[in-house]
Amino acid sequence: MTEEIIISGFGGQGIMLMGQLLAYAGMLENKQVSWIPSYGPEMRGGTANCSIIISENPIGAPTVSEPTAVVAMNLPSIEKFETVIQPGGILIINSSLVEWNTTRTDLRVYQIPANEISLEFNNSRVSNMVILGALVTAIGTIQSESVIKAFAKIFAKKPEILWMNEQAILRGSQYITALNK
Repeated sequence: MTEEIIISGFGGQGIMLMGQLLAYAGMLENKQVSWIPSYGPEMRGGTANCSIIISENPIGAPTVSEPTAVVAMNLPSIEKFETVIQPGGILIINSSLVEWNTTRTDLRVYQIPANEISLEFNNSRVSNMVILGALVTAIGTIQSESVIKAFAKIFAKKPEILWMNEQAILRGSQYITALNK
């Protein structure tokens, strides 16, 4: 199984971190991975994105043009990437910031109120981890536990932030599980 994912949103929403964590988690599960960030004017508050491929097989080219899943943390991200998602793919929207009703009937669309959920932790900065937990559960390619391990390794010098981010990832996962029942 190969997942080709695009994560997109405003600079400062933790878009690149989400991609890095996915790639690192895939590596922890002995999968083939690639991660390509898109920088430029995005760093000044515009829309930033990254492409991630997770596969059981060698990856021929690291570019993602027809993703199996897209995370859209803002409206420009949906407008840019919704049309290129493969039929049967997944679109995850941060519904706290974006109101969007897709016209595509061939997608699984999840509207996650990530900012509201992050308030359960009294920290709006974990909304990206809520979305990441939702994405991991929706695609089913890697385990939430691997993402949590990746987070712990990347932030080993900041153990005080681990528990809250771990809980945010698990909460996003639970949200998707509840939607799929």
